[in-house]
Amino acid sequence: MQRKLVGFEMIDKGIPRHDYEIKDFSGWIIGKVTSGTQSPSLGKAIGLGYVNTVFSRIDTLIFVKVRDKLLQAKVVKMHFS
Repeated sequence: MQRKLVGFEMIDKGIPRHDYEIKDFSGWIIGKVTSGTQSPSLGKAIGLGYVNTVFSRIDTLIFVKVRDKLLQAKVVKMHFS
């Protein structure tokens, strides 16, 4: 399956980190976080990751596994506005 690099912002409170799993609504692994941080200028957590191309459309809901919890995020344009 092909993967695409996407930007995402966290909806739930949590910071994505390198190598955290990205999952779909059912809990299937669809990718990995390549980098993530809390953005002081945007006031929210953001990240980059490779996901299966099916999940790469803007506004697609994804889930990042942070400390054994699935936290909701959404795919956004790479310029993070």
